[in-house]
Order: sequence, then structure tokens, then C-alpha cells
Amino acid sequence: MRIISGTHRGRIIATPSNLRARPTTDFAKENLFNILNNIVDFEDLDTLDLFSGTGSISYELASRGVKSVVSIEINAVHHKFIKDNAAKFGFKNLFAVKANAFLYLKSCNKQFDIIFSDAPYDLEQSNEVVDLILSRDLLKEDGILIFEHSKSLNFNEHPNCYDTRTYGSVNFSFFKKIENSCE
Repeated sequence: MRIISGTHRGRIIATPSNLRARPTTDFAKENLFNILNNIVDFEDLDTLDLFSGTGSISYELASRGVKSVVSIEINAVHHKFIKDNAAKFGFKNLFAVKANAFLYLKSCNKQFDIIFSDAPYDLEQSNEVVDLILSRDLLKEDGILIFEHSKSLNFNEHPNCYDTRTYGSVNFSFFKKIENSCE
């Protein structure tokens, strides 16, 4: 796992064997951030990384200079790994929170420019994250929700989905507050 761009570009992050997360592949992450580079200015963004796992997306956002990235992870070992790496890299804009992502979303009163969710593919209610975020109005006016999922989920008919992308076994669906459909 590596940081693709920003202040820590090329930094390799060795994950210990006791981490059970499935990090977003470097190939998928690179393509995702190529899309984002064309539509956002990272410096002014408040971001949220749900089901952070190894923290790969959080590190990428922090390295690109976002105003803040809140990294939500329930697993104590994973949370400590993210927190330790944030300190090691000197990321003052990365805030690791040990919490259940669903409970965090239900109690959150802040809005974000980008919300990234990479729930475990086998988590039955993972698709509920999309509607929970939208119903709680957690996206800022032009905010984007990026939901990583397996090919078994399809959001083409969701009224707020405006794009889908597939990179190998990784699927991203993009959502906004506005009502558009995927193409």
C-alpha cells in the first residue's frame, strides 16, 4: 500500500499481518483520485472516511492537503494503526475516531465535502450507509459520497447516483444531494 500523491507521495505503508482489512487497491485508488483531481480542490475540503480499515484513503486525503479528514474505524487494532501512522507522518489534519460507522453517522451533526465509505463487502447492511448519509444531510451543497462496493450491489436506479466506475474487483458509485441517475 502506498500514498499516490501530495506531500507524502510514494510513501510505502507496510501493514502488519494482524490487520484484517481489505484496503482499496492502489490501482483503484489512483483512478479514483484522478477523477477527484478534475472536480475538487483538496485544500478546502472537510472529508470523512468510513470503515477506514488500514487508513489508505485517509492518508491519501491528508497527503493532498485537505482541511480535515475524519477517519472512522471500529476495530481497535486498525484504529491504533491509523492513529500511529497519522502521528508518524505528521498529519495534523487527520483525526482517527474509534467508532461504529453507523452510530457515528446517526449522531454526526457536521457536513462534509467528500464522504468515502468502504464497508466490508460481506456486511449485510452496508448499502444502508448511502441513504443514512443522504437522509441525515451530511453532504455539503456540492458534496460527493463515494461508496466502494462489490459487483453484487447496483445503484444505477438510485435517484442520487450520478456515476459508477469499476476497476478490477473494486466498484465505486458516486452520489450527490441532487437527483440524477447513473449513466
